[in-house]
Amino acid sequence: MNIKPVYKRFPLVPIERRAGAFLIDFVSVWLLSSFVGGNVWLQGIVFMLLWLGLRVVLVSSNQGQTLGRWALDMKILDGKFAKIPGMLALTQREGILGFCSLLAMIGLNINLANAISMLLLISPLAADCGVALGDLEAQQAFHDRVAQTIVIQTRRGFSLDLRLKKWFAQLKSRMR
Repeated sequence: MNIKPVYKRFPLVPIERRAGAFLIDFVSVWLLSSFVGGNVWLQGIVFMLLWLGLRVVLVSSNQGQTLGRWALDMKILDGKFAKIPGMLALTQREGILGFCSLLAMIGLNINLANAISMLLLISPLAADCGVALGDLEAQQAFHDRVAQTIVIQTRRGFSLDLRLKKWFAQLKSRMR
């Protein structure tokens, strides 16, 4: 039996790639929920339903990957058993992250009309994800610690970040 912690057995994902995957998921859910219209409450309910659908239901049926994680070659694992987390752990994790994302969406909708409110509404998401910056060993954010999950690299995906780097390098070499 291997007694090493799961985060030492699998390659962890750098924070910037995790942020990129989160941004892809966040923007896609925000865009879809913005079609609801001007009612903030209805838009928030649609946002949370889409968020839980994308980040809980899809993850449990798609080998631990969402749209953003698939695009950047990563997946989520249970920190104890090294397998895809159960629905309860995913719901805990994404409930926390979804609520913080909902507040950030409302803050970004306010935009520059009230900059202090925007910053206050974005701060829970920054605090939640900022915990991962301090955890150099396991790189777990607050929502990862509560649900006891980790995000690891995988070969299953689109490798969007590597393709973009390659395209920019080719573009740069053609510009010379």
